[in-house]
Order: sequence, then C-alpha cells, then structure tokens
Amino acid sequence: MNKAVLEEQLAQLPLYTFGYLSPGELEFTQRVRWVCRQECPMYAKSWACPPGVGSVESCRDKCLSYENCLMIATVTEVEDISDISQTLATRPEHEELTNQVGQLLRDQGVEPYILSTEACQICRRCACLDGLPCRHPQKMHPCVESHGINVLPVLEKMGIEFQYGANVVTWISLLFY
Repeated sequence: MNKAVLEEQLAQLPLYTFGYLSPGELEFTQRVRWVCRQECPMYAKSWACPPGVGSVESCRDKCLSYENCLMIATVTEVEDISDISQTLATRPEHEELTNQVGQLLRDQGVEPYILSTEACQICRRCACLDGLPCRHPQKMHPCVESHGINVLPVLEKMGIEFQYGANVVTWISLLFY
C-alpha cells in the first residue's frame, strides 16, 4: 500500500483528521460493552451490535489480527446536542466518508475490516431478529463500541479533542488492514 497516495486522497475528503495506529494500542474493555447492554436500544437487535458481533475477546482477537489501523474523524455542528435525532441525522455523512475511505484502501489492494458509528441501517429489519445470517456482511460496519473499544485514550494520544463545544458532534471510524 502506498501511504503517500492514500494520504493525498484522504486530504481531498472533508475529514476533520485521520491518523494511523497499531491495533495493539487500542483498549478493549468489558466496561464499554456493559454500556452497550445497559444503554443502547440496539443491543441484540442488529448483527452490527452485541451480542451479534461476538465477545469482546473475539472482537479483540479479530482487530489484533491486522497489522495497521487507520482512524478517521469528522465533526459537525448541530443546533442542540441534547436532541439525539439531530445528532444522529449527521451520522450518514460520516458513514459515506467511511465507505469512501474503505474503497480507497480496496483500490490499493487492501481489504479493510471497518468499525464505524452505526448499529447498521442497511435493512429495514435486521436478519438477526429472525435468526438468519446478515444479508449484507460486506457492507455492514459494526460500531466501534460494539467491540468493547474505548477510543478516548487513542484520541488523547493522537491529540484529538472529543468534545469541541456545546453543539459539536465527533464521529470516529477505525479501518483495520
């Protein structure tokens, strides 16, 4: 893979920032998974979410099987950060950029494993609810948190602020390759 070419292409996208890290730098923790189980309404309702993605240990093993990880971030402003519908309405733009970056990696002969922001919105009803396999595993990106990843230490290490102001939303994707 030619990082210089990739970085030129990434610079053309409306990303807030991007950076490289070793998958071993990531913190995998049951605490993050606990938050999924207790607070996320999508828990057990999508193959992109726990328990469908597997245990934190199996997710960790999968991520650590890759040598590299590209982190991308976007930021967007909303009128009222406490309005979850406003916040979530900004997510599709980040997901589209995530897909574009995934294609840039594929164009260089690299097949990435992508974690992003969503509980997967491809199908109206997830096949997991009917005990069936995912209909679009090549398009579905599990969310970062579903794998038990605490992304805050990585953001701190990379000098990226997660909270910019009262009404700024930060979206993060990790592309393992």
